[in-house]
Amino acid sequence: MDCAGDSHGTDASPDADNTVMPGTSLSPAVHRALHLIQSDDLDAKVQAAREIRRLTKTSQRCRRHLSPAVKPLVSMLRADSTDSREAALLALLNLAVKDEKNKISIVEAGALEPIISFLKSHDLNLQEYATASLLTLSASSVNKPVISASCTIPLLVEILGHGSPQAKADAVMALSNLSTHPDNLRIILETNPIPSMVNLLKTCKKYSKTAEKCSALLESLVSFDEGRTALTSEEGGVLAVVEVLENGSLQSREHSVGALLTMCQSDRCKYREPILREGVIPGLLELTVQGTPKSQSKAQMLLQLLRDSPYARSEFQPDTLENIVCNIISQIDGDDQSGKAKKMLAEMVQVSMEQSLRHLQQRALVCTPTDLPIASCSSEVPSK
Repeated sequence: MDCAGDSHGTDASPDADNTVMPGTSLSPAVHRALHLIQSDDLDAKVQAAREIRRLTKTSQRCRRHLSPAVKPLVSMLRADSTDSREAALLALLNLAVKDEKNKISIVEAGALEPIISFLKSHDLNLQEYATASLLTLSASSVNKPVISASCTIPLLVEILGHGSPQAKADAVMALSNLSTHPDNLRIILETNPIPSMVNLLKTCKKYSKTAEKCSALLESLVSFDEGRTALTSEEGGVLAVVEVLENGSLQSREHSVGALLTMCQSDRCKYREPILREGVIPGLLELTVQGTPKSQSKAQMLLQLLRDSPYARSEFQPDTLENIVCNIISQIDGDDQSGKAKKMLAEMVQVSMEQSLRHLQQRALVCTPTDLPIASCSSEVPSK
C-alpha cells in the first residue's frame, strides 16, 4: 500500500511501487528509504531524508515503519551541509507528528542540541523549521521537562519577538505547550514575553489557533502579579485581550475572559477601570448568552466585579444580569457608549429568549440527532 497517499493514516493508494513486499510489512518505498538512510554517501542520505519526509507527510503507518530512521536522521543534523540539516529536520518533524513514540525517541537520540542551535541561525528557513519541530516535540508530556531544562524557553521568546510570522506563531504555541509543566510558567514570565505576545495578538487573526494559544498562555501568566503589571503596562495590552474576547474562537474567548477575570479578582480597584476603559461590556454581554458554559460563568462573574459595587444588592433589587449591567452602564462616561450597551443588552436578552424557545421546541420533537464531526485541537504543527 502507498503510505504517501494516505491522507488519514489508512492505506488508500494502490501505487504499484509501494505495494507491500511479500513476506514483509514494509512497502518497497519504505524499505528503500531505510536502506539509503544508513548509507555512507551523504547525497544518498539526503535523498532518503526527503523521501521519508514525503512518505510520512500524511501516513501514520509510515511514521511507525520508518521509526528506525530516527537515529541516522538525528546524526545528519550535525552535518556541515545545509541541505543535509534541512532535509533531516523536515523528515524528523513529519516523523514526530501525532506519534508519541517518535517524539520521545527523537529527543532521546540527542536531537535537541542541534535543533536548539538552529534557533540562533541566521538561516531563517532553518530557524523556522527548528521552531516548528520544538512545537511538535513539546506536545509530549515526557519531553516537556527535557526541553525546558535545555534553556529553550528564552530562545523561543526571542523568536516570538523577532522571528518570521510563522516562527512567531509556532513559538507561542510551543511556549503554551511547555507552560503546562510545573515551574515553567515562572521561567517563561522571567523572559518578559508579554510585549511580544501583545504584538502577536494585535496582528494575528483573532479566530486563529495562534490567538487561542496566545490568549491561553496570557491567562496563565496573569495569575502572577508581574504578568498583570506587564499586560497593563504594554500599550494596547488590555485592548488586545478584549478584541479576542469579542472576535475570537469559542476557546480564545474563554481564555480572554478568564484572563480579565483573574486580573479583576486579584485587585478590583486596580484593574476595574483599565478593563472598562477598553469597552469590554458588549463582548461580555454576548458571552453571557453565546459563550461556552465556562465563558458564560466567567463573563457574569466579571460583570459583577465591574459594576460600581461588587457586593450583592438588597432583596428589593435582585442581582440579575440586567441590574448588574445597568449599574455598570451608569458608571460609563458618554451617552453613545451607554446607548450601545443598553441596545446590546436588549439584543442579548432577545437572543437568549429565542434560543430557549428553540431548545424547548427541539426537546418536543422525537428525532435521532445527527452525528457531528469533532474539531481537532492539536498542540503540534501539521506535517510539512
